[in-house]
Amino acid sequence: MSDAELLATLIHSGNGEAAACALADRLLSRFGGLRQLLHADADALMTEPGIGSARSAVIRALPEMARRYYEATLPAGEAIRSPSDTKAYLHARIRDLGHELFCCLYLDNRHRVLRFDEMFRGTIDGTSVYPREVVKEALAINAAAIILAHNHPSGVAEPSQADERITRRLKSALQLVDIRLLDHLIIGDGETTSMASRGLL
Repeated sequence: MSDAELLATLIHSGNGEAAACALADRLLSRFGGLRQLLHADADALMTEPGIGSARSAVIRALPEMARRYYEATLPAGEAIRSPSDTKAYLHARIRDLGHELFCCLYLDNRHRVLRFDEMFRGTIDGTSVYPREVVKEALAINAAAIILAHNHPSGVAEPSQADERITRRLKSALQLVDIRLLDHLIIGDGETTSMASRGLL
């Protein structure tokens, strides 16, 4: 199915399939694609003829459903199955934010998920990360390992010098209390960079 056909099945009502497809085409054209449409605000959506509060609510619920779907792939108490699962989960959680968000995925000694925390929120340019707070939370829940992640609202998943510096500081702080830093993932627009795979840990 095309994006328009898929969208039409979700916003279809009593107006008929052809009308729903035409509306879906108009929406995708106006907003520049499916991703942009799903992140449009309610006021912008409802200026389009044929979109009322019910259809707007359906469209705006879809990204949240996707986030919850991926969240279910890493439920608390289950071991991480693969790096790709972790990347998909984090991508769904923080890719489309307009601000930088620094997160920690806390794991036990068998790499089972203990908790996912959104630790530090920043602006479009960056965020302030405090190693002491990361260590404190890790000790509080008896974590044995951590995967760090943050998004780049610019869409570029290349780690900056600041990213490399804070990763080294966090690794050193965690080593003092015998907690392993497994990776630091940079979430961009359609790509994810693993600092471990780059040899930066």
